[in-house]
Amino acid sequence: MKKTVTMAIAIAAISISIMSCNNTTSQSTEAIIIDNILTRTSVRKFTEQKLTDTQIETLLRAGMAAPTGINLQPWEFIVITDTTVQNKLVTSRVNTMYREAPCLIVVCGDTTAVFKPHDDPDAQPMERPNGNWTQDCSAATENILLAAHAMGLGAVWTAAWPYPERYNIIREVLGIPDKIMPLAVIPVGYPAQDPKPKDKWKPAKIHYNQW
Repeated sequence: MKKTVTMAIAIAAISISIMSCNNTTSQSTEAIIIDNILTRTSVRKFTEQKLTDTQIETLLRAGMAAPTGINLQPWEFIVITDTTVQNKLVTSRVNTMYREAPCLIVVCGDTTAVFKPHDDPDAQPMERPNGNWTQDCSAATENILLAAHAMGLGAVWTAAWPYPERYNIIREVLGIPDKIMPLAVIPVGYPAQDPKPKDKWKPAKIHYNQW
């Protein structure tokens, strides 16, 4: 019951943020959500305004609401607001925004999972590789991006995995255990730019019933 109430509060907070940032309270929930998806875009420049703890928690709640294979929930999140740590992660022009954003959210995945055999109730749980972690953590990352946009914030997905030159540095700086893999780093904050969303609609990429 407590879990259900907590989830309801999180969903309500995100819904309120969507309506507030779009200033379209008269619109249907469907239209607001679809508009939020279609107008989201990457933001790479930020003001110095800090995020509140409540804003950060709302983003994380959105991430943890993502779909996950057999409910393994392999995600782990590292929130970084310390500029000293942020500066250590800047290694090239690709990620200079790490030092400019007021907050970084590192989305990581547990590459192993504990499986319980379904056909043998007496069998002991076994830890083995989890091939779903990339999909699950990608869904969590997209949820965070959409929630940030709904809240009037800007964010961008910067890939860590599958680039060793990136995720090895992230692992070293943040002390991440061996079985945990950084998937993405999300700089998030109040936007200092207003990029327009790209029109990615291409009917030629759609196939019905067969290729």
